[in-house]
Amino acid sequence: MSVFKYEKDEQGIVTVTMDMTGPVNAINAEYTGAMDQTVGRLEAEEGLSGVVFASAKKVFFAGADLNELVLIDASDGEALFTNGELIKGHFRRLEKLPVPVVAAINGAALGGGYELSLACNHRIAYNHKSVQIGLPECAIGVYPAGGGVVRLTKLIGVEKSLDIILKSQRLTPEKALAGGLIDQLVDSIDDLIPSAKAWILENQDHCDQPWDKKGFKIPGGAINSPRNAQFAGMAPTMLHKQTRGLMPQMTAAMDIAFQSTMFDIDTMLRIEGREFIKIVTGPVAKNMITAFFFQLGKINAGASRPKGVEKSPTRKVGILGAGMMGQGIAYVSAKAGIEVVLKDMTQEAANKGKAYSETLVNKAVKRGKMFQSQADALLKLITPTAQDEDLRGCDLIIEAVFENVELKNKIIANTEQYLSEDGFWGSNTSTLPITKLSEAAVRPENFVGIHFFSPVDKMPLIEIIVGDKTSDEALAKAFDFTQQIRKTPIVVNDSLGFFTSRTFGTYLDEGLQLLTEGVHPVKIDNMGKAIGMPVGPLQVGDETSLELARKAGETWADMGVEDKWGNGDVTRRVIKDMITDNGRGGRHHGGGYYEYHADGSKNIWPGLYDLYYKEATCVSDEDIKDRLMFRQVIEALKCLETGVLRSVADGNIGSIMGIGAPAHTGGLIQYVNTYGFNKFAARCDELADNYGERFNCPEIVRTHAKSGELML
Repeated sequence: MSVFKYEKDEQGIVTVTMDMTGPVNAINAEYTGAMDQTVGRLEAEEGLSGVVFASAKKVFFAGADLNELVLIDASDGEALFTNGELIKGHFRRLEKLPVPVVAAINGAALGGGYELSLACNHRIAYNHKSVQIGLPECAIGVYPAGGGVVRLTKLIGVEKSLDIILKSQRLTPEKALAGGLIDQLVDSIDDLIPSAKAWILENQDHCDQPWDKKGFKIPGGAINSPRNAQFAGMAPTMLHKQTRGLMPQMTAAMDIAFQSTMFDIDTMLRIEGREFIKIVTGPVAKNMITAFFFQLGKINAGASRPKGVEKSPTRKVGILGAGMMGQGIAYVSAKAGIEVVLKDMTQEAANKGKAYSETLVNKAVKRGKMFQSQADALLKLITPTAQDEDLRGCDLIIEAVFENVELKNKIIANTEQYLSEDGFWGSNTSTLPITKLSEAAVRPENFVGIHFFSPVDKMPLIEIIVGDKTSDEALAKAFDFTQQIRKTPIVVNDSLGFFTSRTFGTYLDEGLQLLTEGVHPVKIDNMGKAIGMPVGPLQVGDETSLELARKAGETWADMGVEDKWGNGDVTRRVIKDMITDNGRGGRHHGGGYYEYHADGSKNIWPGLYDLYYKEATCVSDEDIKDRLMFRQVIEALKCLETGVLRSVADGNIGSIMGIGAPAHTGGLIQYVNTYGFNKFAARCDELADNYGERFNCPEIVRTHAKSGELML
């Protein structure tokens, strides 16, 4: 009983303080044994008047041990179901105690922690920013299977519960109280247990859960009731539109929530447990747990940051170029409390760049997400200017101008001198080699790539690129700056296009390969979305701009590296057809593959059919989907094989957060782990035979097939 401290006071209230081995309380073998003993002792306790569950950790309870969960396969299914029934059995036994049970939530109660709380009659939380409440399991490929879906649905109704479960919401205590997830708040952590005990003494008859009372009716009614008819019809369709059927955990959670409105709790707990076996032993769960829990945690903990270099916060940042990227970088920097100098060629252009931040903060104030005083303080940190001298003393200067080597070199030569003594230079280039750009720098060791993604205020990733002469100190500073502005950093080695632009480029290129083969353009984009990409390759090509692709191609040609990744003839042909011959440079140039209308609608530009579409062309849907997916995966594997990627984790998280790789795959490299190395190699061979050598399987796959080791 050492990990669950059991104390009974003079009034008959037992406080169970969870203090398990390790940094957090979690569901594992130690927990199961401790809870089994505790519940048995409570059931036998004489003179019991109530129970308080508390935590000795900073976190109330962390839920399942994902180290164990990710290793489970189909052969472990029955044992997992039995263990789940044991854990949920403990919760049911707590619910059936003849006295009130209270959860005293002192820290995060997410997943299993909130499921334990749901099994209590009353939930009190410390009202502090460190406390989060919710069921975030869908975000990592599973769903809350410790009674979370069933009990929350019965507590607040199907529509409200699914909004929380499917979105993996983590609620503040105040929002959790407003949403009915908890019952009471305290402003001091010292008041938590005394308040729990006071409630018990005042509510001695409050020992039955609502769903165990005769005549219980679920809030909002059953899913088959007339009042829920519209939601029952629309919700599955909307979910499929969102997930494209690629997130089985969300489909299962919705189905269980629907059923929970009609059947008793014990039946539903068994159904919840049975369905969970299929989900947790499937590839999506393994992929998403690996990527979003283990690998993202590893990155955020600083695995790619040089060891032994002291942390160095950025105090003043200079941003050269107040266009779309520069203005976004200025906003996120000021939002993090950093002084910003936003420079452009003219004061007017610089002012326009700052106006972007003004628009964002005004919206935030209007929506109640920011106080006016906070908005004013943020804007005060941004100084728009046309004067190089204003950059003096910057810890960091970020260049965010066009992809032109000559222009970037000129800017470096003019402004590097204004850096502070220990300052460093960052280029926001998306493709140009950092080593090449750093040749114009006086101190190339202080030169590093800091590749943002658009729109900067929304995209969570930054790709840090290390040139041949980039020092550990510069890399560490770039890493610290990235985390300071609340972004996720991946670190890659220098290469034309680095990692994200290379892999993203293959998706666009394969879309154009299919287009020029005569495949219907609507089908191309639909198949891109069918594999889980946010948008199809033609649409995203329009959004990122054909004109930009043309300029990048010219720059690469001038550098003599235009076909470094493969034959670019198809892309050059399409760009000539679209821009040179038809003046269609993309959405922001009046239209590209699509025509865009004032009412927000769009359609394929009719000329595209005349140029490329051949009705007789027959490429199977499966081949189209695999071609769009495999091109990206193969390029990612090449980056890993040649050392552009420093780690598998950077590749997986970078591909999901940077270019929108399908989340259910766990990232472009994790995709191969669950696809199977031999199976992947065989499919590459088929595609290469039918469509060309760009689908040749990287040797690293065959090496792992022989060793049997996963790419981790």
